[in-house]
Amino acid sequence: MSQSFEPAPGEVPVPDAQRILAPTAGSTTPENPWPLRVLSTKLHEYIARSSPTWVEGQIIELNKRARVTYLTLRDVDEEISVSVTLFGQEMAKVQGNLERGQRVVIQLKPDFWVKTGRLSMLGRDVRPVGTGSMLERIEKLKQALAQEGLFADHLKKPLPLLPHRIGLITGRDSDAMKDVIRNASLRWPAVNFEVREVAVQGVHAVREITAALAELDAHPEVDVIVIARGGGSLEDLLPFSEEAMVRAVAAARTPVVSAIGHEADNPILDHVADVRASTPTDAGKRIVPDVADEKQRIVQARAYIERSVQQFIENERYALAQIRSRPVLATPDSTLLAREEDLERLRSRLHMAAQTQVLRGRENIMQLRARVTALSPQRTLERGYAVVQTDAGELVRDAAALAEGTEVMIRAAQGSAKANITTVFESNI
Repeated sequence: MSQSFEPAPGEVPVPDAQRILAPTAGSTTPENPWPLRVLSTKLHEYIARSSPTWVEGQIIELNKRARVTYLTLRDVDEEISVSVTLFGQEMAKVQGNLERGQRVVIQLKPDFWVKTGRLSMLGRDVRPVGTGSMLERIEKLKQALAQEGLFADHLKKPLPLLPHRIGLITGRDSDAMKDVIRNASLRWPAVNFEVREVAVQGVHAVREITAALAELDAHPEVDVIVIARGGGSLEDLLPFSEEAMVRAVAAARTPVVSAIGHEADNPILDHVADVRASTPTDAGKRIVPDVADEKQRIVQARAYIERSVQQFIENERYALAQIRSRPVLATPDSTLLAREEDLERLRSRLHMAAQTQVLRGRENIMQLRARVTALSPQRTLERGYAVVQTDAGELVRDAAALAEGTEVMIRAAQGSAKANITTVFESNI
């Protein structure tokens, strides 16, 4: 490509044909720069090779001209926007009218204007996102999250009986905020709120609500968090079916109450929240007990306790009367007399038994004494026998053991005598 540019003052102009341009942008230098038209042309050629892309966004600006319509399309979740140009033939294909705030699916082809250096998007085949398409997308997301187990009952956290402080996420000065606070205060006048007013629809809703949820979840005094909004169209409630918000609620450590819309509204947030309230008014009634009901329960409990105590006293009094009416307590001396007679009778029996045993023992002793006396050596001596002993005290059983002249002791039944052996006779037995 032959290019030319104006020389610096004092330099001799170099014809385009005599100067070789840098082949790539990275090889340019201060001494060998590209002319601006080269950069613009190359950018145009590069961007022209990009493929058309289907995108989804929300129309925030709409400017219709005779032959061209200019749109500003913004991302549904982030603060990112692009300008889109629609020519007349494309607008003619659109079914219905395009309006600000509407969601659309559109095919974009980037285009770079060489003369102005401006990047724009050429739009084709604009398709407004209808209710059916949004519902289909919400249903697919709900099924996917359900398969993950985010809606499981065992993950639901119970509400505190009497929360110390209630976190409330709602729209700025909204009726939903007033309904929750009014109904909760009517039921429990001492209730305290930690309110976070945020955007509850539009592209900022998800980011602001999740940020407020994280802040209240970290608050040490907040025991329950209510996310409230007073109904709206399907498009208005779309933030409460966004995956980012649903996962933020599932990850919260504090119990979360969903109070979005009315009875018929059912965003995905209702399934992941720990408690679903049909309306903000219903949420205000469910997060705190009714002080009138609690007082009535206290009255009933006290009455029940009084009845129970009185019944217990009556039962014990009746049991005591029954015990006192028994003969043992009515005439206690009669029992003592009966026991005295029993004791006297047992004492007599014991005395007689002891005497009998003594007599029997005495007779046994006399019998044993008679037997012992009959078998004693003294009885033998009394029958005329005598006992012969040597001087050493040994009994003489064999006369042959005695020598003549031996002195012996003869013991009779009465007394004893000494004798000398003169003759020893042999036994004739």
